[in-house]
Amino acid sequence: MTGKTAKTTEGANRDSLLGCWSMFHAAEEYKAAVSTQLTPSSVLRLADHQDELVKMAENGDGENMSLLENKICQQIEYYFGNHNLPRDKFLKEQIKLDDGWVPLEVMIKFNRLSHLSTDFSVIVEALRKSKTGLMEISEDKTKIRRSPNKPLPELNDQYKAAIRNRSVYVKGFPLDATLDDIKEWLEDKGPVENIQMRRTLQKTFKGSIFAVFDSVESAKKFTEIPNQKYKDAELIILFKEEYCTKKNEERKQYKVEAKARAKQEKEEKQKQAADAEMKSLEEKTGCLLKFSGDLDDQTCREDLHDVFSDHGEIKWIHFVRGAKEGIILFKDIAKEALEKAKAAHNGNLQLRNKDVTWELLEGDAEKEALKKLLEDQQELLKQKTKGRKIKGKGRGGKTPQGAHKGKVQFQGKKIKFDNEEEGGEDDTKTEPPSPKKRPLEEMEKEEPAPKQLKTENGGGD
Repeated sequence: MTGKTAKTTEGANRDSLLGCWSMFHAAEEYKAAVSTQLTPSSVLRLADHQDELVKMAENGDGENMSLLENKICQQIEYYFGNHNLPRDKFLKEQIKLDDGWVPLEVMIKFNRLSHLSTDFSVIVEALRKSKTGLMEISEDKTKIRRSPNKPLPELNDQYKAAIRNRSVYVKGFPLDATLDDIKEWLEDKGPVENIQMRRTLQKTFKGSIFAVFDSVESAKKFTEIPNQKYKDAELIILFKEEYCTKKNEERKQYKVEAKARAKQEKEEKQKQAADAEMKSLEEKTGCLLKFSGDLDDQTCREDLHDVFSDHGEIKWIHFVRGAKEGIILFKDIAKEALEKAKAAHNGNLQLRNKDVTWELLEGDAEKEALKKLLEDQQELLKQKTKGRKIKGKGRGGKTPQGAHKGKVQFQGKKIKFDNEEEGGEDDTKTEPPSPKKRPLEEMEKEEPAPKQLKTENGGGD
């Protein structure tokens, strides 16, 4: 032992003896105080040594553990404890290097421990006085490890359930509260094994914690304390299991409401687009072409698209299979499309080999027809926003084969737009949509509600 070390040891022993003597006098004053009237000076001196007396009582065998030594033990035992060690990647790597031993040189680089002490002798002396038996000190007093006699518990479902059952959720702390602030508040609330400060994705404190008590009974006793506050702030206190159940219900409700909002927004956008389309149609003239005649009962919209496909772009068609007349709305001038189509067919423009009368609508007739188209289109949009959908009766939305026989009879007026399916034996039968898409069709297609982004906890606490 060097002279410097001997002097250090002598000084430590002297300080320890002086501390004991001082505490002895404080105890004597306490005994005198309870048998006689308390004086201000005796109260103050007793308060100065209160922490040391409590710590001595906790150790129970006369070992003098100072407040600093107690904090050092708590911090190191937390590092190597059941809650932190399984998830501390760095520390787990260190204990693999030397049969569990970790040099104190490494340990004093841990932030919270370094703020308490970086003196090896102080750290070793504190651990020597600990009564938990969790930590071991190497012979040369330069390394520490978790005792092999106290292995980590198996992280199975049973263990996790046990931890959850004695975990408590507490909300209401100020956002600038520190771990030390919360530990100090919890000191007289029961034995706490672990405190988890809940944080946002940006690592800021959310004002709530999960505290793990040493038993279900301790946790229950804590939750039953009425009207708990932190610096006059009301606190919300629940068992973690109760909190998680409540939070899951809130998240489900949030998803339902978010889906409803998304649907409403989509319908509003559809309506706005439809209104814009309607407004543009109101300004159009010379775009309507009426056709009539002894049409074949199987005449359909695809026949009209075939006739005009290379001569004019069709916006939509007012026609139902089996009818004897209908109206075509072109994107541009109907007269030009009609003349080009007639010229391509040598002036004889037919549908399924049937003569057709083609009439360009103008003036009041055009306005009335366009008004009817707009009204029917608005009604169709209204039905779609209310969720009314035409459903087929057979597999794949189609009417089963053989369900209807004979010719389809025309039963009054019916408006059918390009976005509705066409084809087959019955005008109620649903077929694949036309491969030639129109802008309005794309606008009316139903789109699934957009998925909601997940936050850390559903936008809540």
